[in-house]
Amino acid sequence: MVKPLTFKGDKKVKKRKASHLDEDSDQGVKSSALTVQNAFTETQEDDSWVTAEAATDLTGPIIVVLPSTKPTCIACDANGKVFASEMENVVEKDPLTAEPHDVRQVWIVNRVYGTEQISFKGHHGRYLSCDGNGVLSANREAITPEESFLCVPSLEIPGAFSIQTVREKFLAIADEAKGLRICGDAVAISFHTTLRIRMQARFKPRFKADKEQKVKERISRKELEEVVGRRLEDDEVRRLKKARVQGSYHEAILDVRVKGKHDKYS
Repeated sequence: MVKPLTFKGDKKVKKRKASHLDEDSDQGVKSSALTVQNAFTETQEDDSWVTAEAATDLTGPIIVVLPSTKPTCIACDANGKVFASEMENVVEKDPLTAEPHDVRQVWIVNRVYGTEQISFKGHHGRYLSCDGNGVLSANREAITPEESFLCVPSLEIPGAFSIQTVREKFLAIADEAKGLRICGDAVAISFHTTLRIRMQARFKPRFKADKEQKVKERISRKELEEVVGRRLEDDEVRRLKKARVQGSYHEAILDVRVKGKHDKYS
């Protein structure tokens, strides 16, 4: 489900959670399952921004940070004019901390079917385009070769990219002293073509995998004891948490339950 963009400082609306659980099922198992579900929901709703590290990361809302003296990014207005927008949400001019404060700074990245190329869709529903003269605009309603771009990772700067057009030229900044201009006619990769791309964390594959792994690990001693039905020793808690991560959680629970019964009647 597509969710509206949120910006730094926006108040979050708390969602009401269902208060009753199925009385016929085991309370301990439900408690554990509810914890996992709540944590998974938090992951899905994570609206923080992280730096893209690989071209395969790129999907969903992004901002393209330019290599300018003042932190700026590629933006477009409602008429499709592309311009360099100064960034407000940035710490000590570090592009790795940049976050958007204006919807015009945000682009939606999608893969161009059957290729390694991507498209950039603006806030007004039209696509970033580069013509034969290297002029950028965002007026096209459909994707053609001029709306298809290739992100080339930097060989010198980890997490940096150059964006290549269909004519094998690159997006770059120019004439910063006279007023920053963005063009698409650079013939070679250089400092002026080196861009940082920030994206929403919930869309980054590795970030999502890390969060899901943490969700699997997130269970308390109390919840484990409710599932097993008795107090647990420290080594049993460690064993069950480890089994939860490794995927053998239910087998470990059964073993601990059986051990508890043997101890009771020995």
